[in-house]
Amino acid sequence: MRAFVITGPGKTEVVEVEPPVARPGEVVVDVERAGVCGTDMEFLSGDMTYLASGDAAYPVRIGHEWCGVVSAVGDGVDPDWLGRRVTGDTMLGCGHCRLCRTGRRHTCADRYEIGIRRGWPGALAEQLPVPASALLELPDTVDPTLGALVEPGGNALRAVRAADPLPGKPVLVVGPGTIGLLVAMFAAARGAEVHLLGATGASLEFARSLGFARVWTRSTLPDVPFDAIVDATNAADLPAFAIDRVEPGGRVVYIGLSGEPSLIDTRRAVLKDLTVVGVLSASGGLAETIETYASGAVDPRPLVAETVGLDAAATVLAGGRHGAAPKIHIDPSIR
Repeated sequence: MRAFVITGPGKTEVVEVEPPVARPGEVVVDVERAGVCGTDMEFLSGDMTYLASGDAAYPVRIGHEWCGVVSAVGDGVDPDWLGRRVTGDTMLGCGHCRLCRTGRRHTCADRYEIGIRRGWPGALAEQLPVPASALLELPDTVDPTLGALVEPGGNALRAVRAADPLPGKPVLVVGPGTIGLLVAMFAAARGAEVHLLGATGASLEFARSLGFARVWTRSTLPDVPFDAIVDATNAADLPAFAIDRVEPGGRVVYIGLSGEPSLIDTRRAVLKDLTVVGVLSASGGLAETIETYASGAVDPRPLVAETVGLDAAATVLAGGRHGAAPKIHIDPSIR
């Protein structure tokens, strides 16, 4: 089968590889659609943290936002999975440690991450092996575009849960990229008064095109008493900004990661009686995300600028794209 491979910093190729075989407890998925994100771009640039820590090494087969159809099942897997449209969790815990046993497998020290960590192959390929325990079925109302947006949506949903927005109360989302816009959509669906803070005119204009009227830069941000702030950026200075701008007794959620340590004054968090939460992964948010998409309460399809084939993935990762929308999807069947 064809697969997209990053062989080193700035080096990629589409190659023929052996197709996966469903081992005991696993299925093989024929990939319908896969998304690319900032993590994938960091693998291409060589800046991905896991490369330095030894949790990942070249060659890397990326792709952790995906959906597809189950085409084979291994021993011990219910054959009723065959032919079902599915997506799945990226974080594959060992299943035996204390963290896995207490429902926190996404923090397992020995976890695999599909297309990211410890060599588990990703979805920028015609087929993908997945543990059956990680699968979630997609209803007919969740098309391939929505299916490949479940994983980023699950991240955003967990951030909104942590922010716990109240109807009519102001919430500030910092960073109008894919995750930030998804956070804004889920918060709006809960009735919050959503504000977006960005840095570039193009990203702010795109946010307005989605119906978000309260869109600001640092210089235009009004003096609003934000009940919660979600930082979905990779800027090292914005975590401290969120602590400063949130109302006393409010909530600050961090879902972005900067390339260098972010400094915050914990005295400010204590004296303001804040709840501060970090969010890692979509685990625990996938099922509700599927339900929300299926109901139509959140429709993130406008976030996808275009869908291209594997041969165009290198150009996409290098920054080549069309349109203002932040997300690009890959369809392995496109030649």
